[in-house]
Amino acid sequence: MKFFNQTMTILRKDILTEYRTKEILTSMLLFGLLVILIFHFAIDPDSEEIRRFGPGLLWITFIFAGLLGINRAFVREQENDALEGLMLSPVSWSSIYLGKMLANLLFMLLAEGIILFLFSLFFDYAIWSRIGWMATITFLGTLGFTSVGTLLAAVSMHTRMFEVMLPILLLPLTLPVILVVVQATTANFANPPEVNPMMVWIKILIAYDVIFVTLPLMTFDYVLQE
Repeated sequence: MKFFNQTMTILRKDILTEYRTKEILTSMLLFGLLVILIFHFAIDPDSEEIRRFGPGLLWITFIFAGLLGINRAFVREQENDALEGLMLSPVSWSSIYLGKMLANLLFMLLAEGIILFLFSLFFDYAIWSRIGWMATITFLGTLGFTSVGTLLAAVSMHTRMFEVMLPILLLPLTLPVILVVVQATTANFANPPEVNPMMVWIKILIAYDVIFVTLPLMTFDYVLQE
């Protein structure tokens, strides 16, 4: 219970800070809108190409918008040695990771929901009839991405070019989950949806998430000690 309360305290702190500044959500949404507009003018919304490549384009938008948000995860803690203050406070360091990860997950899901709506609007995708599967795939894929991303954001903040280092470290490690969510989204967008292949991809996502949420929880203390 104590660990849960500490985690919720970190989560509330990040939510309140974002509510006051709106830095993370604004940057993710502006990026997402810009990418969708570029794709909209580059590819005919009624063409066969958008049906084939739409899931990949959607997740490219999700991933790079998420990178903007995760890159900011520990920036506030670097100012005025706020991270050292958190480390000296009577909280578990693992709760710092989990609270940060949940905040990143929440911000990404909010941005993805709006981006998904804009994507369906601009490209006339029939998403809402299969929104349950899409929500499941998006949640599991985003969880895997943010769990690794939050840990690597803490690693890269000790480097001089942390904004460059995070994508270099994160994208190769999350490539398996990116490939899986694209395949699952493609199966979901098929007409009719290919449920059996989609279930296989979802099971792989669940296994990935279990591993890459557990490992950062076990190793985050060592990252902060560096």
